[in-house]
Amino acid sequence: MDQSRIKHILEKISRTKIAVYGDFCLDSYWVMDERGSEVSIETGLQAQAVAKHYYTPGGAANVVANLSALKPAAIKVIGTVGDDMQGRELTAQLNGLGADTSALFIQKENFNTYSYLKRLVDGKEEPRIDFGVYNERSVDTDQHILEALESALQQYDALIFNQQVTGSINNESFIEKANLLFAKYPDKIVMLDSRHFNDRFTNTFLKANDREIASLTGLQVSPDENVPVTDVKKYGQEVFDKSKKPVFVTCGERGIIAFDDHGYHEVQGLQLKSKLDTVGAGDTAISAITLCLAAGISPAEAAAFANFAAGVTVQKLYTTGTANAEEILNISHEPDYIYNADLAENERTAVFVPDTEFEICAPEVLEKLGHIRYAVFDHDGTISSLRQGWEEIMEPVMMKSILGDHYETVDSATFHKVLAHCKEFIQKTTGIQTIYQMEGLVNLVREFGYVPEDKILDKFQYKELYNDGLMEMVNVRMAKLAAGELGQEDYTLKGAVAFLHQLKERGVTMYLASGTDVDDVRNEAEMLGYADLFDGGIYGALKDYTKFSKKMIIEKIIRDNNLRGNELAVFGDGPDEIREGRRAGGVSVGITSNEVQRFGHNPAKRPRLVKAGAQLLIPDFSQYKKLVSLLFQESVNYADV
Repeated sequence: MDQSRIKHILEKISRTKIAVYGDFCLDSYWVMDERGSEVSIETGLQAQAVAKHYYTPGGAANVVANLSALKPAAIKVIGTVGDDMQGRELTAQLNGLGADTSALFIQKENFNTYSYLKRLVDGKEEPRIDFGVYNERSVDTDQHILEALESALQQYDALIFNQQVTGSINNESFIEKANLLFAKYPDKIVMLDSRHFNDRFTNTFLKANDREIASLTGLQVSPDENVPVTDVKKYGQEVFDKSKKPVFVTCGERGIIAFDDHGYHEVQGLQLKSKLDTVGAGDTAISAITLCLAAGISPAEAAAFANFAAGVTVQKLYTTGTANAEEILNISHEPDYIYNADLAENERTAVFVPDTEFEICAPEVLEKLGHIRYAVFDHDGTISSLRQGWEEIMEPVMMKSILGDHYETVDSATFHKVLAHCKEFIQKTTGIQTIYQMEGLVNLVREFGYVPEDKILDKFQYKELYNDGLMEMVNVRMAKLAAGELGQEDYTLKGAVAFLHQLKERGVTMYLASGTDVDDVRNEAEMLGYADLFDGGIYGALKDYTKFSKKMIIEKIIRDNNLRGNELAVFGDGPDEIREGRRAGGVSVGITSNEVQRFGHNPAKRPRLVKAGAQLLIPDFSQYKKLVSLLFQESVNYADV
């Protein structure tokens, strides 16, 4: 979906009117700080100090917040609060979002406003404290709500029916009467999202997650289980066939699948490099989907739009965030998608070219082979192992930078929490320019907060620290090469150089593109004896880092040579080059190299390469003759593939 289309959708959304029924909640965040705590004189107990506290809309109220962020013409709230300070705060916040709260009814007896108190200690959420779990909505309140629902069905473009709290619908007659209303207005958009009653309502559209859609077909699925996408497609179609109303299934990082009269429409998840908080992503999705449908947008495009909106909110930490128009436009600009998420996590389902170690991740790639004229290679981990172990250099640099003076004294649990973040960050950013990794490091240093602001270095200074450690290791290896103590075969992947010569013989123009500084890339390729094979050029990071990226190189090759996508192959062991090759329509070959022994498969690389879009995976180039035959269609029979 291009940005002009998104702007068109946003403009149409601005004319819609949406009503929201549901469990309106107040999320309360208390940031605890033990430094201010003291022992109570009266009780002798240790008090707990709150450094700051803030309150945000939760439950159906967060749906309203998400709707408000996209600026529809009108929002109507239908629900219940208690006669308490949480109810007054929540009502004030909903009014502040521009919602009409005249149908937010106050029940004075047997009802406390739903509120969830979340205490944050050292950035980690403590066990929640819940208010309203023993609520009982009265028959009179139900009747007021039903009357408001009918009014909304008459006056608004769509109704979101959102139920999340256990026991919030406690009168059976409410479900029966709501169904009668939905049957009375069958052409109205009623978007159902119910944690406990999805199977009890009729004449509604449906938004469910992968586990909920499976349960609607009679399966028992555990809360932490991911239902395979192939199964989601089957279950979603089954539910649609019964209801004949569009169904939307959210699958976490695997995206959204929409079902309608035209079948299913799969929207891939987004590859996001930042730390994520998925709380509230479902509210964002249902809000965006409903706004689109109310504006006359198709279910397929509604799902794509909602996918971008959810991609915005999951990057907002410690709050149930929203996505506005500008943020959606930003994230939709050249997005990075996640491919084959199920395959990435389950190596047992891998399919191989017969008699080879080549895994086929995207069978359609077989139809593209035989036309390669240009090839782009990553360097480190793809051809060269001179920099093997760079992660072990970067990791302590990051740890010491983030923890600062606390590096030696911080408790073990905190140390390992920061370490886990560093490892995840390194894994996600493999293959991109070092300066962008250091840009991310600056953000992590600031986010963790152990280093005072005036002592935080800039990305160039952090890069210098990392490069000093890395080049100390590399220079020792280069010296052994220069002295003849070790040779080319000791620092290149098995068969890599022979494969390059095979491509050269077939007239393929080759490019070397690395996130390493360009002078170092060129020097290392010359020392290893294959620089002259890259007649297209050797590229690396520049002092002005904005003037080089693997994306730029690939786009330049296609533009300068007027290529079709299948005339370009991209080889690499990092997500960056694989993703850009896939985006350009080329043949993306991922290398799951074991850099320590320079041959064989490193299973840790496989998931990230599959998700980045690798169409073929190879462990090394030891079977380079078979690889050449496959890529150039010289003598391959695919009958058994």
